[in-house]
Amino acid sequence: MASTRTPAKHFSPLAIGAPEPYRALPVKLERMIHFIPPHNDKIRAKIKDIASQVDVILGNLEDAVPLDQKENARKGFIEMLTQNDFGTTGVWTRINCLNSPWVLDDVTEVVAAAGNKLDVIMLPKVEGPWDIHYLDQLLAQLEARHGVTKPILIHAILETAEGVNNVEAIAASSPRMHGMSLGPADLAASRGMKTTRVGGGHPDYGVLADAGKDGGAQRNFYQQDLWHYTVGKMVDACLAYGLKPFYGPFGDFSDSAACEAQFRNAFLQGCLGAWSLHPTQIDIAKRVFSPDVNEVKFAKRILDAMPDGTGAVMIDGKMQDDATWKQAKVIVDLAKLVATKDPERAAAFGL
Repeated sequence: MASTRTPAKHFSPLAIGAPEPYRALPVKLERMIHFIPPHNDKIRAKIKDIASQVDVILGNLEDAVPLDQKENARKGFIEMLTQNDFGTTGVWTRINCLNSPWVLDDVTEVVAAAGNKLDVIMLPKVEGPWDIHYLDQLLAQLEARHGVTKPILIHAILETAEGVNNVEAIAASSPRMHGMSLGPADLAASRGMKTTRVGGGHPDYGVLADAGKDGGAQRNFYQQDLWHYTVGKMVDACLAYGLKPFYGPFGDFSDSAACEAQFRNAFLQGCLGAWSLHPTQIDIAKRVFSPDVNEVKFAKRILDAMPDGTGAVMIDGKMQDDATWKQAKVIVDLAKLVATKDPERAAAFGL
């Protein structure tokens, strides 16, 4: 018996009157997902200014919101949506987890009040496709009831061992899937990892260089990336199904260099963006998840030399072929996307 819907049914709306699911995800710039606490009146008053600086603004209803502020956070997010025009900035929310007492009101009240302004719902602690199926059906029913004209997408957070184990099934679960983020803190707890850090490396996790022949030389210790395997597994699952992979939070706001290093590792592995939890991390994400100016210029030379992507050419003594043409196209396409929202980088790219 099939565990997934047949191809003919996969792209059918799950409720009469709900919008048609996307066949391909909308192309949007999402270098950072900037978290804000909607129950904080002072921060909510600055929303227009914050939204102009970021690619995605997310109203957080889950972790970091005190229990006695859950309803205020939801009301604040709805107020934020209804009172502002966000232009090209994406608007997301992270709802409470599916076994919480707040999640049903999170979804029903937000979609009822401002479903047409909401792009993505971030779902925490996703363990398998069953979690996506539940929210998928519920959203379709609410979209139909409230006249929402475009499908609200789902972004899964991988923060349990079971979720990582089922990552490919989660990716395949619904055309409503937007992408996934790595949630290192909860994942570390789920796995029994011995770290209290929120993302980043650990000084005790590394490899020791071989001893010298005399056995007396000092042996260098090289710190390794705790999250390399999981990021790679998430990226493969996402890209296999046309989804967008993201690195999640970096909790040490005082260490911008380590934050940048973690973001850059994720970028090089294929992630499109990361979470920014503090204003200082916005510029780091812009810098890291935008392509390097010199790489863009070189990639443009490859595309110009191979207009149809076939054959082989020599550029600066290096052979370029169809494989490097594909790599160059990834970089130039990203540069063009960045240029739509970042005039300074557009000028530097020559676009």
